[in-house]
Amino acid sequence: MGYIGGGVVLVVIGAILMYAVEVTIPGIDSNTLAVILMVAGVVLFVIGLLFAMRSRSRRVPDDRY
Repeated sequence: MGYIGGGVVLVVIGAILMYAVEVTIPGIDSNTLAVILMVAGVVLFVIGLLFAMRSRSRRVPDDRY
């Protein structure tokens, strides 16, 4: 799974944890964990987009023939 897919998965898991699930974990606030997962997912998604755009811009047409 690439950066973009991993980022989307983290955002989805964070959103589910924040809005759909009521979990009590001793010593951990579930809303804080959800926000951390969503922010990490957005960062990973943006990194994946940057890598995808960088790889496309490096292709040089071969017009030597």
